Amino acid sequence: MSDGTVETVPGWRTLVARQRPPWPDEARLGEVVADLAASPPLVTPDECDALTARLAQVAEGKAFLLQGGDCAERLDQASAPAIERKLGLLRKMSAILPLPVVTVGRIAGQYAKPRSWPTETVDGRTLPVYRGDAVNGTAFTDVERWPDPTRLRRVYDASKYTVDVLRGGMFVSHEGLLLDYEEALTRRDLRTGRRYAGSGHLLWIGDRTRQLDGAHVAYFASIGNPIAVKLGPSATAEHALALIDRLDPDRTPGRLTFVVRLGARRVRDLLPELVEKVTASGAAVAWVCDPMHGNTFQAPSRHKTRRFEDVLAEVTGFLEVHRALGTHAGGLHVELTGEDVTECVGAGVGFDDLHRRYESACDPRLNAGQSLELAFLLADLLR
Repeated sequence: MSDGTVETVPGWRTLVARQRPPWPDEARLGEVVADLAASPPLVTPDECDALTARLAQVAEGKAFLLQGGDCAERLDQASAPAIERKLGLLRKMSAILPLPVVTVGRIAGQYAKPRSWPTETVDGRTLPVYRGDAVNGTAFTDVERWPDPTRLRRVYDASKYTVDVLRGGMFVSHEGLLLDYEEALTRRDLRTGRRYAGSGHLLWIGDRTRQLDGAHVAYFASIGNPIAVKLGPSATAEHALALIDRLDPDRTPGRLTFVVRLGARRVRDLLPELVEKVTASGAAVAWVCDPMHGNTFQAPSRHKTRRFEDVLAEVTGFLEVHRALGTHAGGLHVELTGEDVTECVGAGVGFDDLHRRYESACDPRLNAGQSLELAFLLADLLR
């Protein structure tokens, strides 16, 4: 049960919130945030606690987390058939794997994206970069690229619709990037007194926003949801241990997941020290492989793409490291879609196919056939 009022998270507004959009109209943003604060949360504390209990099984080596969905959800694509195709794909993948699976969608909130640069230039013209439908649009025009806070309300409505379609069928997750939105949907559980993010069951901190002195770590430390942190090649074991102290001081199994995104060529070199030192500390974290983000490159056609063989190679390396250390390879986090897109090469898609159905608003996704093939190959590796 929640008291239905917004919980202002102490302190995060005094810290640097990296990747926060440059909202031109802060007054309008305030109006939208106030409107969201008066709206019902999308998920309940009981549901979040249920996921924590399931993720505890992952951390303890008794289950496997399968987390997947779009790189960036689109407001105009939140239809029941499309949502059900994603759910159906994840269920098929889960059924292939040879152990109990915790299925979590990268869905119902994945509308904001961190970006490397604040602007982009096309044909000599510079505009704000696309930051996800929660902030602006993909079309390269002044109107579309202008950060518009009213989009946050549209994101809430689309996410509510998605949760309603999925209700009872799958847990939902997204990167908790836009703290104004997350704070507006934070609620206190009357029974326990703990705060919960009401925007999704599981939220994660991205590799670009995991600074120990940053606003994202401060906010995430204050909520009772299960949470995750993405760890890229620059992450050290010492940083991982410090994140555990900040985000999981009570060492609660299922509370914290580390999602490593190291790249196929570096995973065997970088992962062992992270796992060894965290394991030696006694922390009960779940280890999950994101084989997508460390393996992105530009095709000759200038499409951003990924090779299926690189995705599989990183998964293989991730499993080999855990097998060598005697630890549990806890899960897979992938960008995928139930649609027949041509965005990643391999497993039936060539470079010449990329232009046919390249529909992602940001990063390339595995299509349904590629996703199922990965699940079959992963099942063999797990056995």
